[in-house]
Amino acid sequence: MKENKMNRISNLVVKKPKLIILISLLLLIPTLVSYIFTNINYDILTYLPSHLDSVKGEKILEEDFNAGSMTIVLVRTVTDNGGKVSPNTVVKLKNQISEIDHVYNVLWADNLIDSSVPGDILPDDIKNVFYSSNGEYTMMFVSYDDTASSKDVIKAVEKIKKILPDDCYLSGISAMNADTKEMTDRESPIYIAIAVVLAIATMMLTMDSFVTPFILVGVIGIAVVYNLGTNFLTGISYITQSIAAILQLGVTVDYSIFLVNRYNEERRHSATKEEAMSRALNGSFTSLAGSSLTTLFGFLALCFMQLTLGMNIGIVMAKGVIIGVLSVVIILPAFLLVFDDAINRHKHKPFAPNFGKLVAFVTKRKKSFSVLFLIIIIPSLILSMNVKQNYNLNADLPEDSVTAQGTALLKEKFNMTTSHFIIVDDSIPASKLVKMEGEIQNVKGVSSMLAYDMFVGTSIPDSIIPDDVISVVKQNGRQVMLVNSIYEASTDECNSQVEEIENIIHKYTDGDHFGYITGEGALYKDLIETTKVDFTVTSAISIIAVFIVIAVVFKSLSIPFILVLSIEVAIWINQGISTIFGSAIPFIAPTVISCIQLGATVDYAILLTSRFKEELAKGQSRTSAMLKAANESVRSVFQSAMLFFFATFGVYLVCSISIVKSICAMLARGSIISALVIVFFVAPLLLLCEKLIAKTSRGWKSSDVKDEPITAFAVPQKKDDESEEETSFTEFSFSDDDGEDE
Repeated sequence: MKENKMNRISNLVVKKPKLIILISLLLLIPTLVSYIFTNINYDILTYLPSHLDSVKGEKILEEDFNAGSMTIVLVRTVTDNGGKVSPNTVVKLKNQISEIDHVYNVLWADNLIDSSVPGDILPDDIKNVFYSSNGEYTMMFVSYDDTASSKDVIKAVEKIKKILPDDCYLSGISAMNADTKEMTDRESPIYIAIAVVLAIATMMLTMDSFVTPFILVGVIGIAVVYNLGTNFLTGISYITQSIAAILQLGVTVDYSIFLVNRYNEERRHSATKEEAMSRALNGSFTSLAGSSLTTLFGFLALCFMQLTLGMNIGIVMAKGVIIGVLSVVIILPAFLLVFDDAINRHKHKPFAPNFGKLVAFVTKRKKSFSVLFLIIIIPSLILSMNVKQNYNLNADLPEDSVTAQGTALLKEKFNMTTSHFIIVDDSIPASKLVKMEGEIQNVKGVSSMLAYDMFVGTSIPDSIIPDDVISVVKQNGRQVMLVNSIYEASTDECNSQVEEIENIIHKYTDGDHFGYITGEGALYKDLIETTKVDFTVTSAISIIAVFIVIAVVFKSLSIPFILVLSIEVAIWINQGISTIFGSAIPFIAPTVISCIQLGATVDYAILLTSRFKEELAKGQSRTSAMLKAANESVRSVFQSAMLFFFATFGVYLVCSISIVKSICAMLARGSIISALVIVFFVAPLLLLCEKLIAKTSRGWKSSDVKDEPITAFAVPQKKDDESEEETSFTEFSFSDDDGEDE
């Protein structure tokens, strides 16, 4: 039935290629329009699970206090000539910020005490919160009427930047999101262009026509636009937006190269190009189906992350795989048939290594390479488990950005790096709250604290306090306190501090009251704990899913074990390299890499295995079948790996966003490692275990033909003359001291 479906698709393609091209181009119009209106989320912390106390607290801040997207504005109060900036000048700037659309409130010292009072004679509690120790800077807190990730808040932050004097700076999640958006918008077109150029250049060298690379990149580009254009309903994260096009290029190009190489092979044995394309589509069905399904489930495994960023990446990329496969089996063949004459007119000898001798060398020493594979399993696993992870999103920002400089100044001038928000039930007795506040102030690393009762006292009724002061700290039966910390969010010190404050809050709140701690510190602490669980769960799911797919495709129990273990070792080696060099990788990288590298590069192993099975079915000996399968497959694997490498490495070279930069670096490295593992380990393992595979696989036709001595075995090679329809054979001979394993 599957073959019949494939036959119907191939018949449609070969009969109406021009119509297919026309429809594919017309569909670009609505998808491009929808992409323009796609919402992009720049706040990773919003993807944390909703049941966490830190997330519940953040929601209260956003809904009741409009403080979930708070920005800290640092204003210099000393002029270059040593004079002091008057409080009225600061108030004027504050009023300007207040008038910006979507700014909800601006909190400064004048909210608590008259602005005519000089900063140096303010009460210590107020001075410590709003002024640096030497009085050089003062800070105000800006809140908005929407979340930190909203377009409106990001626009408001950008407007604040424009009205600030040169010696003023910003800090906070909303400011960081604005800087991230600016970097992403500026860099994305650059590294996508670099990826495309490098991909075309690589294909120019490794393929036999100057036209084919443009067709492949064009078709993949169509698939990318389709994919990104269908995200407008759900929106995407900036990380997804940054890597989606590159990943889809790297993944889809595998299928494209497999089909092109199979089409070129069938052209030598077919009367017409239409017949060749039909045979190529039907002949490559197993490889395409198996490869796409493993990649699909590798991405879908990300959907099981508690951090819903994984679901965001997983759904977008799973959708990209489906669209990519459909484009390869429908749109790509149409372009190849229509432009067949142009492809043939611009043929050239590909600049690619001759893998024949390498294949023969590895095959000859199958036992040695299999033993080597077993030896490296444990060390690579240990190294991968000890890789350091980085959870600091501020590291994405360039040092010269307004937000990075503001964060540095907070630490330097205010002895403050992170702000915690404590939300408690307002019905808790004031005397009890004051005791709690006192304990929190004494927690190690707390530099200052801003709380309602600390300034108005416990005996002054709310009725005589100005509404603008009360509204800042009290809303809907809840009260908020600000705690400033010297520790950087995501560090062990900050995590311990958050835990200690949590214990204090729980001490003073009972069953009738609630208390939450939120802010960057608490959110990052939960992020660390969440992603540790996510890595274990998603890795297990992706391995099981890919195992099942391969088992179904090959109707085998042994093949999926060999292929999955091989790629897992490649993943461990990839992560272990970071451990060896002492490099910290972004927190999301292990989870993403483990799923993507497994799903995307196991394609190489499936291609080799399916071709090995096909050659055995033709009645060739085991060695002959593997030599032919490896020789034909390694070219495609080499092309795909190099394309994936250069596309992702190009992003790594120019991207300033550390998460995207690190993921692309590991994907580039992983593609090469996986390709090497396929050549040096999978091929020998398949050949060595062929008898076992035959016993544990349905439909596997093991050969009864006796293996010829590999010391004088003919390996099929293409002739230099591309016009030839036949295949020549190159004989490789080895001396007796070559290390024969037989």
